[in-house]
Amino acid sequence: MTTQSPSVQWAEWQAYLDEWLAGLSVVQAREVFEKPQKCAIVSVDVINGFCAFGPLASPRVARIVQPIVDLFQKAWSLGVRHIVLTQDTHEPDAVEFAQWPPHCVRGTAEAEPVDEFKALPFFSSMVQIPKNSIHSGLNTPLNDWIQAHPEVDTFVVVGDCTDLCTYQLAMHLRLDANARQLNRRVIVPVDCVDTYDLPVEVARVQGLMAHPGDVFHGIFLYHMALNGVEVVQKIA
Repeated sequence: MTTQSPSVQWAEWQAYLDEWLAGLSVVQAREVFEKPQKCAIVSVDVINGFCAFGPLASPRVARIVQPIVDLFQKAWSLGVRHIVLTQDTHEPDAVEFAQWPPHCVRGTAEAEPVDEFKALPFFSSMVQIPKNSIHSGLNTPLNDWIQAHPEVDTFVVVGDCTDLCTYQLAMHLRLDANARQLNRRVIVPVDCVDTYDLPVEVARVQGLMAHPGDVFHGIFLYHMALNGVEVVQKIA
């Protein structure tokens, strides 16, 4: 029995992952939102502190704002009225700041939704849910909202970061449904999620942990799909 070297194994895996990503399907909005009263879009952390300014703002993440706006508009035009925004709204002394630099503190502009969301004519109808960790369902009103809307069986998850808050949200929705024997569809459109990039060479200079964006983006999308989340190229 021949054992592959780690470098060969990684190269084969990367080629396989690239092939998988390229083969993801495009689903139609009219199919996803066919029964709009049973659908919800949950957006995580599309706020200034990750998209516009602040220590964790990322130009790469900022690029998903317009595709998300387009999806909101498409869904709204098809009758979807459940749009939920879960958003970092940290306490000034947040324990999380031991892992990440202080960001998105309650009452600051960083913790506000991006201007593109606020400009939407139906923005006031969106539900905003603050969170004090990367998990949208821990010590937040999200689970109460889900319980109050038992008719919703299709959740579209968008936002950032793919491997952090987006992953935690999508997996929470999927595993909660598994645990409670619920027929629930959880969809993640790739064009509406992304993560930040911190190359190895920069991380070494700055004494930080490297974070190659493309690598983590792809692997965590794959892991969501491995656990029953429906990962698609986009909702057209």
